[in-house]
Amino acid sequence: MPNRCLVIEDDVSTSRYVCNGLRQVGYEVMACHDADTGEKEALTSHWDIVILDRMLPGSIDGLALLEKLRVRLIPILVLSALGSTEERVRGLRAGADDYLIKPFAMIELLARVEGLLRRQTKRVETVLRVANLVLDGMRQQVERDGQRILLQPREFHLLEYLMRHENQLVTRSMLLEAVWEYQFDPQTNVIDVQISRLRSKIDKGFSPALIHTVRGLGYRLAVTPDGDGA
Repeated sequence: MPNRCLVIEDDVSTSRYVCNGLRQVGYEVMACHDADTGEKEALTSHWDIVILDRMLPGSIDGLALLEKLRVRLIPILVLSALGSTEERVRGLRAGADDYLIKPFAMIELLARVEGLLRRQTKRVETVLRVANLVLDGMRQQVERDGQRILLQPREFHLLEYLMRHENQLVTRSMLLEAVWEYQFDPQTNVIDVQISRLRSKIDKGFSPALIHTVRGLGYRLAVTPDGDGA
């Protein structure tokens, strides 16, 4: 069964170029030309990957649409003529799995798409348990004490990484490399912000606390805190 790709791109020539290239190598492709149609299609049908233009007509722009699509845990490749480091970081922080600058060669786009799909299939579809916290990789669901917890894709990947390294010290650099797969300034607070959000969903109102800060070093997910931290 071919992989299904949704292309959300308002420029007709670019959309045709991308769709034709994908179809030639066996993908099943659908194109949308505005954010509203793209959002509806992305959230109501099954897609293996989404290729999303950064600047779109409609009630929201591509960046806002990107943030909405994160709930589906679908790999998202952003296309944009905005190629500065600041703009790329904005896109990646908003939830993009990759960011390709226009103009681009079809061979590179195909390689990026293949890489994202390969990364997705490498995900170990298993159930992880720590105390009363359960993460189901196959269903992409998280529960604690039998209560469903809704996470954003980045939060899900972050929790999964912490659970796979239960009782181990995980540094900020390790998280940036494994979860974000992008080189940020090690002093950035993006990790601390995401950990704080994750902790508010995973630990608040539950016992015992599982996500612990090891001051100056990183974090540890464990039933019992070990060493300096809270």
